Amino acid sequence: MADIQLGVHTIRSHGSKVAKFHMYDWIILVLLAVTDGLLNIIEPFHRFVGKDMMTDLRYPLKGNTVPFWAVPVLAILLPMVVFVGIYFKKKNVYDLHHAILGLLFSVLITAVITDAIKDGVGRPRPDFFWRCFPDGREVYDNVTTDVICHGEKSVIKEGHKSFPSGHTSWSFAGLGFLSWYLAGKINLFDRRGHVAKLCLVFLPLLVAALVAVSRVDDYWHHWQDVFAGGLIGSVVASFCYLQFFPAPYDVDGFWPHAYFHQLAEAQSSNQVVNNTGSFNMRSTEIETVYVSSQSHGGTQLRDTSPILDSMESGYRR
Repeated sequence: MADIQLGVHTIRSHGSKVAKFHMYDWIILVLLAVTDGLLNIIEPFHRFVGKDMMTDLRYPLKGNTVPFWAVPVLAILLPMVVFVGIYFKKKNVYDLHHAILGLLFSVLITAVITDAIKDGVGRPRPDFFWRCFPDGREVYDNVTTDVICHGEKSVIKEGHKSFPSGHTSWSFAGLGFLSWYLAGKINLFDRRGHVAKLCLVFLPLLVAALVAVSRVDDYWHHWQDVFAGGLIGSVVASFCYLQFFPAPYDVDGFWPHAYFHQLAEAQSSNQVVNNTGSFNMRSTEIETVYVSSQSHGGTQLRDTSPILDSMESGYRR
């Protein structure tokens, strides 16, 4: 196998090495995805909803301005397009791999936290009345005054998942991670005061905020739901980015930690090789010569080298 040049880190040269080193991280990602799938299957907690509480839950049942399929596109595919573009320009597989890995961790950890809280809290959505009573005919328990829903079961189940907002948490997890990534790549904190850089970093966050606003406008969530979702996504995105990359204001903020570790290991290996080669060269300089000795009438074995000669000359002085 040909030696890999220092500074060249493509998918072909280092891709398999990086993937194998992080094999367990990818396994954890799969487990997170499975966990989130199970959280979406189980029935959420059905919180008590009395007749008097229905006043704030009578908002009309509307569709989604931002459909469910659009959230992974915005939170995952869009950042990945940016990562791939940077890779083709800079040819650094460490950056590509860790950006994708960090992004997926950010989104999936956020998804598990969000759906676990949804199932545990069971807060009714603002349009819960029409989910529970699609024909407008209200039925309540005579004793507890709790609702007795006769709507479609899957629609009612979804109606108990208001807090926190999944659209919002996913959006801030993915696009928040992208904002961190862009801040590092454009050297946002270079103290030169370029406002254009700041606008570029805030652009993904603006898109995430618009997704959050749409959830309130569509009456799928209360404002507290989207606030909590945005907070969860932003915090998780920050932790996941800093797990793989230095802070954007760091002097090495452009590349991931693993890239600098790899460079340090490569330079250390090269230094060991150079030192070994230097030692071998010096050892060959030591010659064994036979020096005639007239006084003893035989031969004497001695080692000679420029270093030893200089040391001996110093002793003679």
